[in-house]
Amino acid sequence: MKTLETDRLILRPFTLDDAEGLYAYASHPEVGPPAGWAPHKDPAESRRVIETIFLPADTLAVVRRADGRLIGSAGFVGKHRTELGEPSEEVGYSLARDCWGQGLIPEAVEAILRHAFGELGYAAIWAAYYDGNRKSKRVMQKCGMTYRLSRTEAVEQLGETRLAHYFAITKREWERR
Repeated sequence: MKTLETDRLILRPFTLDDAEGLYAYASHPEVGPPAGWAPHKDPAESRRVIETIFLPADTLAVVRRADGRLIGSAGFVGKHRTELGEPSEEVGYSLARDCWGQGLIPEAVEAILRHAFGELGYAAIWAAYYDGNRKSKRVMQKCGMTYRLSRTEAVEQLGETRLAHYFAITKREWERR
């Protein structure tokens, strides 16, 4: 995915040099578990995540424009649903704990929606959150996504089963906002 910009953020492709910045926020115990992943143990683990998850799936580094700090991730996760038309994609995101509550991830997701619908021709964009993750649900709602379905899923990295709630927005819904 190409670099996207908003008033406060630059969303750019991750590089392996981002491992330290990713580790700085992904090691916090409140960041990963609600989204289904364990806190990163060291920068080497963060580098592996960049190599094996973020780069192949078009997940972007969320960088704060004011100071150049890597504060999160946002982008496609490589999962496609067909219920609302094709092509479709699922968006995922994470944010440094000290940046919560500032509207930064909704701003990032809005940029991804503009790109997905305006330039890439997607029919629908999906997102999912695990039961109890109210912050993630709120991001979806702020971005105009609405509830579509729930299902129980295995959360392999944590060795758990959780209830996942799926929200989505179609191109037509996005255009009408």
